[in-house]
Amino acid sequence: MILGRRLQERRQDANVSLETAAKALRVTSLTIRRLEKAEVALKPLYVEKLLETYGADRQEIDEFVGMADKANEPGWWHPYRDVLPNWFSAYVSLETGARTLRTYEPQYVTGLLQTHAYAKAILRGGFPNDSEEDLDRRIHLRLRRQSLLERADAPTLWVVLEEAVLHRVVGGPEVMREQIERLLEVSELEHVSIDVVPFAAGAHTGACAPFTYFRFQEPELPDIVYSEILSAGVYLDQRSDVVTHLEAHNRMSLLTSSAESRALLNQMRKEYS
Repeated sequence: MILGRRLQERRQDANVSLETAAKALRVTSLTIRRLEKAEVALKPLYVEKLLETYGADRQEIDEFVGMADKANEPGWWHPYRDVLPNWFSAYVSLETGARTLRTYEPQYVTGLLQTHAYAKAILRGGFPNDSEEDLDRRIHLRLRRQSLLERADAPTLWVVLEEAVLHRVVGGPEVMREQIERLLEVSELEHVSIDVVPFAAGAHTGACAPFTYFRFQEPELPDIVYSEILSAGVYLDQRSDVVTHLEAHNRMSLLTSSAESRALLNQMRKEYS
């Protein structure tokens, strides 16, 4: 995405039209537009030819080609592609590169904070026909994603959960108690915030499907919101859509406080003891 944006800026700075760029590659203008939007793979030979057309020098061309090579390298999650839906692989990529993550979950604990036992119960329920081997691979993928919270440059994670999440008994009381203890533990981390919207808050504007908001350090990347249905995911980058979800997350966080959320977590831990 960064490389596509930079190629677009370089073309515009050189005052080269989409049609002229397309002729250089012997492709259509639509293909150039898709390259710049990162909707198709950026082949190093394409990148080199485009930059030559834009009048770039050798040093700049080599820099861009190096970025193209890096962009085409498989992510760490590539070996899990047999159990990773195509529409969710983009999510893992965004999650890995984000500087800020904001999540709203009305049904379950968000994947980045799930324990092994809780994740197993969730995934078994979601994929009842999986073999034990496939189930184990899904669990391993989910738990490996959590390593980003342990990085030196870990992103900021702000999670808003509905109280219903704590009452939905996943895997049994022992699993729930362990999961709540995990939430209490990570909530003490400086870069993690967990808000639990209580039942007493009643109807509120954010009560909808789960979603995750991504913000990145690189200025070329727009803020993105991901929302999910049963068999697919939707990625939104239109400013109006992103702002709507961001404002909803802000409003939901005002329905409780860190102290109130922690008290509720402690109360539910006792109930599962």
